[in-house]
Amino acid sequence: MSVSHTACGHPCSECRLRSLPAFLALSEPERRAVAEWRTGSRRVAAGERIIGEHVRSDQLYTLYSGWAFRFKTLGDGRRQILNFLLPGDLLGLQDEFADGRTHGVEAASDVVLCTFPRDRLWDFFLQHPKLGYDITWLAAREEKMVDDNLVTTGRRTAAERVAMLLMHLYRRAQHLGMTEGDKVEFPFQQQHIADALGLSLVHTNKTLRKLQRLGLHRLEGGWLEILEPHALAALGDYFERPMRPVPLL
Repeated sequence: MSVSHTACGHPCSECRLRSLPAFLALSEPERRAVAEWRTGSRRVAAGERIIGEHVRSDQLYTLYSGWAFRFKTLGDGRRQILNFLLPGDLLGLQDEFADGRTHGVEAASDVVLCTFPRDRLWDFFLQHPKLGYDITWLAAREEKMVDDNLVTTGRRTAAERVAMLLMHLYRRAQHLGMTEGDKVEFPFQQQHIADALGLSLVHTNKTLRKLQRLGLHRLEGGWLEILEPHALAALGDYFERPMRPVPLL
């Protein structure tokens, strides 16, 4: 298993994410508080587990770079991807409030994570209530995205599901400055898309090829290119407001 830990990794004072307009600014005391809670960095290779599905993690994580996804599996091995994770997302909070294990997290690309000890979470809330509210805000935001995914899998057609997912992931990556023109590195295979949308692999393949023949997108060589964003958004009924800056731990 390709996993490594460092005592400090990139120091919080040099965090490249904090310079992005996608994230809310922190005061200097707040930045020091986050830095004091943080214990280091963790690197995980693509395809490796960040959080085991049936193992309680002693750490919370902020995804610093790369792509990951949360998932649950059934007894026969069928997998449901709950949501996709990008830099700035907080990982592992659900276990703090759930009975039993809630999910696993897997790296889709090589990732770097900032680590925070779970056993200091309550003290962090008590000592820094505004930052505690930020954590609550992040949890509510993730719940909203899972709600949107439920609407997609429950009510959208296959073509609408794929269009919605491609636009959603592209816009999130664009908000983080991860795109190059109309392209973004896309480490996901068709099986990931199928597992996220509740489709068979065959149906997913046919739908992707159909949308590509229509000239809406191109997905090849590990890159997603959005060719007709307005048409793709209209097909997926994707009309999100401009994305707001979000808290960053």
